[in-house]
Amino acid sequence: MLFQKILKLKAFWKSVLVLGMGFVIVYNLFTMIIEFGGFDFSGFYDKKLADGKWIRFVLASVFSAFVYGLIIAYGKFYMKLKNSEK
Repeated sequence: MLFQKILKLKAFWKSVLVLGMGFVIVYNLFTMIIEFGGFDFSGFYDKKLADGKWIRFVLASVFSAFVYGLIIAYGKFYMKLKNSEK
């Protein structure tokens, strides 16, 4: 089965990690620009990370990174393996 074959690939999990981390960085920078009108790291820190809010921020970022990376990497590897079988 193609699904199990993809999940066993080490390159797939590396791709999930890289795509997920890239997503979190771009998403948070974009959010900062939209909410604060530019690169306001101190305002971003005060709103998202200060006073114990960092735990929720980190958990949400890790979860969203994993989901995004998994979906995009799976699609990429699925198409790659599907085309190589032809």
